[in-house]
Amino acid sequence: MHGRFKGGALAGGAPHAFIVGTAKKNVIAYYVSAHGYGHGVRSCDIIRALNHTYPHLAVDVACILPPEFLSNRIGSSRNSIRKNSFDIGMVQKDSIRVDVAATLARLEKLYSQREELIEREVRYLEQRNVAVVICDIPDLPLEAAAIAGIPRMAIGNFGWDWIYSDFIRQDSRWKGIVERIREAYGKTDLLLRLPFSDAMGAFPVIEDIPLVASPGEFRRDAIAGIACCDRDKKWILLSFTSLDWSEEALDRIEQIKDYEFFTVYPLAWKRRNIHALRREKVTFSDIVASVDAVVSKPGFGILSDCVVNRKPLIYADRSDFSEFAVLESAILKYLKYIHIPASDLYLGNLAPSIDGIWDRPEAIKSIRNGGDVIAAHRIGSLAE
Repeated sequence: MHGRFKGGALAGGAPHAFIVGTAKKNVIAYYVSAHGYGHGVRSCDIIRALNHTYPHLAVDVACILPPEFLSNRIGSSRNSIRKNSFDIGMVQKDSIRVDVAATLARLEKLYSQREELIEREVRYLEQRNVAVVICDIPDLPLEAAAIAGIPRMAIGNFGWDWIYSDFIRQDSRWKGIVERIREAYGKTDLLLRLPFSDAMGAFPVIEDIPLVASPGEFRRDAIAGIACCDRDKKWILLSFTSLDWSEEALDRIEQIKDYEFFTVYPLAWKRRNIHALRREKVTFSDIVASVDAVVSKPGFGILSDCVVNRKPLIYADRSDFSEFAVLESAILKYLKYIHIPASDLYLGNLAPSIDGIWDRPEAIKSIRNGGDVIAAHRIGSLAE
């Protein structure tokens, strides 16, 4: 840790409880980035640890992920959800490619309403009698919490100021956005910095914590029954939210006879050897624990799941996203891996990489997990 620890959005709206009931006192407002499932997965793990360790605290989750995903991972009468986004993240064409121009346009629209949205969120925090604000890792709720005099904590492995700063040389309009984000981050009481991270120098007080990820349960027999597939073949998880595969690419996948492939809804293709699974039937961690290898773009969530479940990763390039280099460095240390060019991935030319992964060397380093419990204690101590 450096610095000294000190205690101290946007569209408001009433919370929609996926299981009814949150107390008016001892409320934690937890804001999750709009940028995808990785932020949501680790946030849910921390919230679950909070529910276990501090049963008297209620958690108000602000998030645009599907309510069924959240309730499946953290279903508790002490949690509620507001379906709102409090940042933009990156607009994505699919799981590999981002749209920088569209991201800037949406950010400019967001920040044109910045003062009004912060004021509205201040009122919401005061009305809910919030004890502490947690962000992974939107900036505007931190501004609102600072104005309301509420203790505020951030959790993450990068800040959006770092991601967006790469685009300033392309368009000077990014500069003002980056500066506003850094200013808000600078008002945070404590950052819990996860592994595989940028320096995150905008935050004045930083504490490093272990991975927020837990091994899943090996459920191969149950999954084989659900998917009606061969449990004795090699199983490959295609871990993407979306992927622009043509019919020709899918034909190539279907011709790979010695493997069963799996996706997670909403990603689904009707091919004999590709099986779509639902999170409400099998948790994502259990899916990772049950397959033999994973194909994905480098993302914090899937990298963490592969590390704790000791699964090989076949990974593709990710364009226009600074986090790629940091995560790739972690892959080279902590996983058995093979790189597949994005061009081969989009062609469905997976067979050479999949066939090659089994002879690759094992990981050269290990890393501990348990960050969810540590984060829960830090949040709980700040809330009390």
